[in-house]
Amino acid sequence: MSLAVRDSLDRPLRDLRISVTDRCNFRCTYCMPAELFGERYAFLPRDEILSFEEIERLVGLMAPMGVRKVRITGGEPLLRHGLHELIRALGSIEGIEDIALTTNGTLLERMAGQLKREGLSRLTISLDSLDPVVFGAMNGDKLSVQRVLQGIAAAEEAGFAGMKINCVVQKGVNDHTLTELARHFKGTGHIVRFIEFMDVGTRNGWDLKQVLPAAEIAALIDAELPIETLAPNYPGEVARRWRYRDGEGEIGIITSVSNPFCGACSRARLTTDGKLVTCLFAEGGSDLRGLLRSGASDDEVRDRIQGIWTRRSDRYSEERTEQLGVERPKRVEMYQIGG
Repeated sequence: MSLAVRDSLDRPLRDLRISVTDRCNFRCTYCMPAELFGERYAFLPRDEILSFEEIERLVGLMAPMGVRKVRITGGEPLLRHGLHELIRALGSIEGIEDIALTTNGTLLERMAGQLKREGLSRLTISLDSLDPVVFGAMNGDKLSVQRVLQGIAAAEEAGFAGMKINCVVQKGVNDHTLTELARHFKGTGHIVRFIEFMDVGTRNGWDLKQVLPAAEIAALIDAELPIETLAPNYPGEVARRWRYRDGEGEIGIITSVSNPFCGACSRARLTTDGKLVTCLFAEGGSDLRGLLRSGASDDEVRDRIQGIWTRRSDRYSEERTEQLGVERPKRVEMYQIGG
């Protein structure tokens, strides 16, 4: 039975991003800067994290509302013990057509095969630079580029094709290494996606001056590896597409700052501790964990979710320019909702 919902701006619910852990083995400056997330930082205790059974129940209730794609995120999701069991369970839910996972790739070498066997559809790997010095500066000097590349190779061997390679672009930090990254994956079937530095959360020291707009990113690549624009694959696709003129693949650029795409946003996010968040830049979310653990029926949980989505009016990226220079309220951090 279809219970499809639309928000106050007539946007459907199609994608659900689930953060399965708030822990990470990187300390990326734009997400979990080391000076704030040190050895004594208190992450969520186990009993405050949604169980796999609770996640499965929520996805099962949201699939009839229109959710077709699920993305597993973190923190670093591969740090969550037994993650393959969740992937297997989500794959059995009627209506779920695609299960993806975003990871920094450092644990893929030993886990890629199992993830594929249990039904993971797609992989996105975070890789901000191939330059070891730049890479270390951006991830808090945790692990190495080679470890990520070994993970990508293991994923290829396991049968993952057409992986997305996500690169957060910060002007003056890694912009001089973008072409090298594009060249490395050109012709491999994988798609590098350059992401404009975004003001997610309030702890990453976001500065508009560090945003390299999509037009400039495209020009950098085009100067050495000629590209031309492509039409979207589907309505609401977050990355704008360019293909290499020689036919050896494509790149994408996520333009949340310079050219927002709020009008087609169909994504909801579930935090590690069970809050439903309706925007990447939200100040908070609605507690579903408490509802589940209080003994609420499926109808009660479903009604809560439907009410949250039908009232949704978020379009922060479109409103950002009106708010520049205004003190930003505390918002949900990237590691809590997985980007």
